[in-house]
Amino acid sequence: MHDHWKPGRGKMGFMSPMLGTWRAIDPDTPMGKVVCKRSFRKILDGKFIRLEANWDIGDGKKTYQEIAHYGLNRDKVPSFWSFTSDGGHSEGRLANVESMHEGAKGFEAEMPAGLARFGFWPSDTGMIWAAEAKAKSGWLPMIFHECERIVDEL
Repeated sequence: MHDHWKPGRGKMGFMSPMLGTWRAIDPDTPMGKVVCKRSFRKILDGKFIRLEANWDIGDGKKTYQEIAHYGLNRDKVPSFWSFTSDGGHSEGRLANVESMHEGAKGFEAEMPAGLARFGFWPSDTGMIWAAEAKAKSGWLPMIFHECERIVDEL
């Protein structure tokens, strides 16, 4: 069913289906239309994956950018290091996020506002990318993006 979602080898192989460029469009949000483009590329002899994410919010009224690197930390645990255009920085580790969706893979990070997690899994149109925040009552949805793979622009 999801032939496009084959993991690669090694501890970071679960990230292989993410390689390439993805676009998510939320046609109607309180801030207006939101378009998010995420590009995942191998770097440093394939030992790490670099994410470059660009958000266009409200038909260009606001932008938000993220650069993150995914790879094994010193303890050989899949981890990420993220930096955002609003001055934010987070670091996280692989976590069990299957309560988001059966077979989902993802990470957790302690953020200034508390524990957050994000996960991804295949869909019929490409992939789902979602983020949640930990609350006393459980995990609360923050973002849910249906993403399609797009041809990289030259």
